[in-house]
Amino acid sequence: MKRLVIFGIWMFTSATLVLGSLHTQEVSSAELHLRIASSLQGKHRAVPAVIWLDPMPGTTSASFLPHEHYTLLQKNRTFLPHLQVIPVGSVVTFPNQDPFFHNVFSLFDGKRFNLGLYEAGSSKSVTFSRAGVSYIFCNIHPEMSAVIISLATPLYAIADAEDTMLLRYVPPGEYKLHFWIEGVPQSSLDKLSRTVRLTSSVVDLGTIRAPIAAARAGSHTNMYGEPYAQDSTSPYSDLP
Repeated sequence: MKRLVIFGIWMFTSATLVLGSLHTQEVSSAELHLRIASSLQGKHRAVPAVIWLDPMPGTTSASFLPHEHYTLLQKNRTFLPHLQVIPVGSVVTFPNQDPFFHNVFSLFDGKRFNLGLYEAGSSKSVTFSRAGVSYIFCNIHPEMSAVIISLATPLYAIADAEDTMLLRYVPPGEYKLHFWIEGVPQSSLDKLSRTVRLTSSVVDLGTIRAPIAAARAGSHTNMYGEPYAQDSTSPYSDLP
């Protein structure tokens, strides 16, 4: 009986220690605050922007929760949503809910693919097997665009309507802070990147300035690297 009592006390004590360590980890996590603003003259509108943290050597890395399937809908000649952040290895489905053809493609630094022509009511999928920023377009409708950012870290934040970002529950340590801001050249984004050390407190980086234009130009070439035809009456653009 004494052995059973001692074993029960040990089990209770062990469970208490585990719960205590989890509680301590939550309390000791850090928060990162910042706001982005334009370094150019004039007022700019809020733009899609994302920050993320990659752990430096010696800092414990975090893992994404399992969520491997995402959807980028095509409807009313628009991609919905315009911006998605997904874990590396995720599958994104591209359903066509317009009454005509689409041809979704991406030929940039993220995932490169061309889904070809597919009709209303059909769907195709892509596995985003590497980290990076993928700019998504339709080879038929130049007004359609979207961005998918695939990350190996769950430590990211998306800017709100006020261009502010809040990243909570970050394990203390040293990280590389990365930026993506729509319309800002990659060379400028690379200059914004920096090493940050986070402790068990709130870290406010203040206002980060980037060359954000008053409005996005939104121009891009088709999947052949050529301008879209001025005459938008493609034989596939409005067929039911």
